[in-house]
Amino acid sequence: MSTTLTRALSGALYVLLLIGATLFSQYSFLLLFGILLLFSIAEFCKLIHLKPIVPITIGMLAFILFNINNTIKTNEILLLIAALFVSARALVFLFEKQNKKLDRNSKYVFLIGYLIIPIIIFTKIPFISNEYHPTIIISLLAIIWTNDTFAYLVGRSIGTKKLFERVSPKKTIEGFIGGGIFSVLTGILLAQYYIHVPNETIIKWVIIAIIVSVFGTLGDLVESKFKRNAGVKDSGAIMPGHGGFLDRLDSIIFVAPIVYLFYQILYYVS
Repeated sequence: MSTTLTRALSGALYVLLLIGATLFSQYSFLLLFGILLLFSIAEFCKLIHLKPIVPITIGMLAFILFNINNTIKTNEILLLIAALFVSARALVFLFEKQNKKLDRNSKYVFLIGYLIIPIIIFTKIPFISNEYHPTIIISLLAIIWTNDTFAYLVGRSIGTKKLFERVSPKKTIEGFIGGGIFSVLTGILLAQYYIHVPNETIIKWVIIAIIVSVFGTLGDLVESKFKRNAGVKDSGAIMPGHGGFLDRLDSIIFVAPIVYLFYQILYYVS
């Protein structure tokens, strides 16, 4: 079987699994992302040279604790603040020219604030209005996939100017712009014809698409920096042609806190 066909089949299976679990029920959605988090923690621990037993225990307990019942809004805001703080620290890490070794405390800060908390926050997004709306999460995923796909296609076709060659040599400015344009178009179409949730307007999803384009790209670059420091091409090998689950979730990790913050701002303004 050719590499391209293998990559296409594993990618299609991943997409179908996500869409199917999200649409089936809120419980299958949470179960799937709990499993994805478990594997992603194991992969991330391998990248930063951390034994996985304690991190996996922390991650699973936190995921269950914050999803087994409706959590107090204040606790979710505290999670958001922590995630935003560590995201800022991750950007500092991204732009550092020297590859500094992380100490044990920094490893746990990134593990919790860069990976575990953002995935928990992501699972809160379809419950923004206190009801489960799978079309919101599927639309967000669709925009992320659109951005990744067209950034790759446009960059490969006409890309000449490197975006951040030191960390990701294949990414181009043209690809970034192309991914952003198609993300916005996808957001408009989804808001108009698919989401059908009160207050989910076209302008809101244009802004979400822009957030995805910018922060999804940054999330991809940050994970690339972790992989470059570890001297590996992929975070894992569980998805043939795609790498590990962390490779598929890197954009979600960075996008989720910003999208959740955007919803909170709209809620308090209104």
